[in-house]
Amino acid sequence: MFRTIPAIFVAVFFLTFPASAGDLYVAPDGRDDWSGTLNAPNAEGTDGPFATFARAREAVQQLKAAQSGRETPIVVTLRGGVYFLDETLRFGPEDSGTAAAPIVYRAHGDERPVVSGGRAITNWTITPAGWWVADLPEVRRGSWDFSQLFVNDQRRFRPHLPRTGYYQIAQGIEPPASSPGYDRFIYAEGDIDPKWANLYDIEAHVLHVWSPSRLRIRSVDPAERIVAFTGFTRGKAHYVALSPGFRYRLVNVKEALGEPGQWYLDRACGELTYIPMAGETPDNTVVIAPRLDRVVLIEGDVAGRKCVEHLRFEGLTFAHSNWNLPAEGESVPQAEIALGAAVTAVGARHIALERCAVRHTGGYAVAFGPGSKHNRLEGCELVDLGAGGVKIGYAGPGQWGDAGRRPVDEEEVVSHITVRDCTIAHGGRLHPAAVGVWIGHSPHNTIEHNHIHDFYYTGISVGWTWGYRDSHAHHNDIGWNHVHDIGQGVLSDMGGIYTLGVSPGTVVHHNVFHDIRAHGYGGWGLYTDEGSTHIHMHHNLVYRTDTGGFHQHYGRENRIENNIFAFARRFQLQRTRTEDHLSFTFERNIVYWDNDSPLLESNWRDDGFRMDYNLYYHAKGKPVTFWEAKTLDQWRADRGQDEHSLVADPRFVDAEKGDFRLRPDSPALRLGFEPWDYSKAGRLTERALTAELPAVPAGWE
Repeated sequence: MFRTIPAIFVAVFFLTFPASAGDLYVAPDGRDDWSGTLNAPNAEGTDGPFATFARAREAVQQLKAAQSGRETPIVVTLRGGVYFLDETLRFGPEDSGTAAAPIVYRAHGDERPVVSGGRAITNWTITPAGWWVADLPEVRRGSWDFSQLFVNDQRRFRPHLPRTGYYQIAQGIEPPASSPGYDRFIYAEGDIDPKWANLYDIEAHVLHVWSPSRLRIRSVDPAERIVAFTGFTRGKAHYVALSPGFRYRLVNVKEALGEPGQWYLDRACGELTYIPMAGETPDNTVVIAPRLDRVVLIEGDVAGRKCVEHLRFEGLTFAHSNWNLPAEGESVPQAEIALGAAVTAVGARHIALERCAVRHTGGYAVAFGPGSKHNRLEGCELVDLGAGGVKIGYAGPGQWGDAGRRPVDEEEVVSHITVRDCTIAHGGRLHPAAVGVWIGHSPHNTIEHNHIHDFYYTGISVGWTWGYRDSHAHHNDIGWNHVHDIGQGVLSDMGGIYTLGVSPGTVVHHNVFHDIRAHGYGGWGLYTDEGSTHIHMHHNLVYRTDTGGFHQHYGRENRIENNIFAFARRFQLQRTRTEDHLSFTFERNIVYWDNDSPLLESNWRDDGFRMDYNLYYHAKGKPVTFWEAKTLDQWRADRGQDEHSLVADPRFVDAEKGDFRLRPDSPALRLGFEPWDYSKAGRLTERALTAELPAVPAGWE
C-alpha cells in the first residue's frame, strides 16, 4: 500500500514519550513476509517488522479473530521514516477495536513516522540558469496533477501576478437571466496577456466579500479587454459578483516564474520547473508533490449501522494531501466547507488522534462527517494548511451530501467531538476563506485550550442555519482558546468566533481573541450573526479588532457578560438589526479604547437590548458618549439603559502592553466583574511539534 524512504529530512520535533511493547511493528526496512513482531530486522535478516500498513491491518484482524475476548489494546508501532502511500489509507468497520481492546497505531518512542500522500521528485536536471527541471510522464499522460509543492518541509508557491498586491476588476458584465452566475469581467489595460502560455491553466483568484472564487481562464478578448472563465460564480448575489473594484490575482502564470522558491508545472509536456533557494542542491533537498486528496479515510456504513470504532492514532504525522482546481473552477459561498480533508472520518465512533500532526494539506486537515460521534483530537498540531483545521458536521465532497443538508436521523448526526490542546495554524494557503474550527449541524462538541492563529477568515465558526429555524448546532462548549492574527486584511465579515442560528446551551467562555483585521468591514471579536439565539458569551478577552469587539447582526436573547473589549479600531460595539424581541443582554463588561472611534455603531434606535453594570473608559480621557452622542446620564434618562454602569478607568495593570489584569482598586470589581486568568487560554502543554521545522511561509495564492 505504501513505499518508504528514511526520514533523513524530517526533524525530530516531538517530545519523547515512553515506549512499551507493541504487538506488531512497521518500519521502512521491514518486509511483509516477516512476522511483524520485531521492532527491527534480526541479525540474520530472517525476521523483523512489516513494511506496509496493509499487512499490519491484516495481521490486526487475524489477532482479533484469534483473541476475541482480549481486554488489552492491540498496538501497531511505526518506526521513524516517511511512508509514501500508493492509495488512501482506509479503515472500515472490520478494523474496529473495542472499548476494552482498542486498536492503536502509534509512533515508536520519540521517533516521528510520517504518512505521506505525496511522492518525492528526484530526477532533476539542472539548466544553465541553475533552475531544476524534472520530467513527469504521469503528468504528461494526464494521470497526475498537483498545485502544491513542498521543499525541505516547507510550502512553495506558484508564480502569480501582480507579484505584490492585487489587480482590480475594471468593469463588471451582467450575466444573462439564464446564467447561474458570473463568468466574465473587463480587466484593466495590461493586466492580462492572451499570449501567455497554457492560458487554461491560469487561475483567477477573485476576492468577493467573505469568500473567493477560483476560476480557470477560457478566453481573452484583448480588443474588448474581456476575460471569460470556464465556470461561474456561486450565484448572482452581490457577495459573489464580479464587481468593479473587487481584487484578484492571476496564479500559475508561466511567464511570471523567476523568483527563488517558485515552481511551475507544465501539464502539457509533463515538465516541473523549480527555482532553488540559496543553498539548495538536489543532494540536500527533498521535494515532495502531493498525489492523494485524502491521506486517511475512516469510513463506516451509517445507513447499515456499521461504524468504525475504537481506533487510536498516537504520535503520527499525516502530510501532503492533494487538491486541484476542477475544470469548471470553484466558488463556495462561505468557509470553504465543500473541501475535503487529509484525515476524514465518516460513521466513526470513539476515534482518537493524540499527539499527532497533520500538515502540508490541500484542503482541511481533519473532518468528522455524518455518523461520527464521541471522537477526540487532543494534543495535535494542524499546520501549513491549504484550507482550514477541523470540520465537524460535514466531511467534504463525495457521497455524503451537501453541507447544508440537515441530518435525517439521530444516527447521522455528528456530535460529541472534542478538539483539545491543539495548535491549528498557518491556514488558508490555497483557500483563504477557510476557518480554524468549523462546526455545522452538530451539537455537544467541546473546543477548548487550542491555539488558533494565522488565518485569513474566521477563527472558530459555529452553526450553519441562517435565521430562526431549528438548528442542530446547540450545546457546544467553546472555551479557553487563544485565537489571533485572523483576517489579515484579505476578506471581510469575519470574527474571532462567528455564530449562526438557534443554539441553546452553547457557551463561549474564557477565550482570548485579538488582532483581527478585515479588508473592508467586519473584523469583530465576538460575532453573533443571523439568528444567533440563546448563546452565552462570558469571560472573554477581546482586543485589537477592526470594527468592534462585539457585533450582533440579529438574534435573540444572547447573554454577553463579564468580557473585556479593548482597542477596537473603528468603533467598539455594533448592533445591526432591530427586531421585536430582546436581542441580547450586555452586562458586567469592560469597554476600553484610545482612538476617536465611537462607542456604539450602526443601529441602537430601539430598546431591544439590555445594558447594565458595565464599565466604559477612553484611555486618553476623552468624553464617553453613547448613541446619538448622549452622555451616560442622558442615555440612562432617555433609554433606561446602563442604570448602574460607570465611566471610569478600569485600572488595568498595563493594557498598552497587553496586560489586562485588574488592580485591586478597579471600579469594575464594584460592578460585579469577575477577573479570570486569561493567560490560561491556549494550549495546555508547552510542546510545539513543529518547533524545529522551517517557518511556514506567509501569504496565500
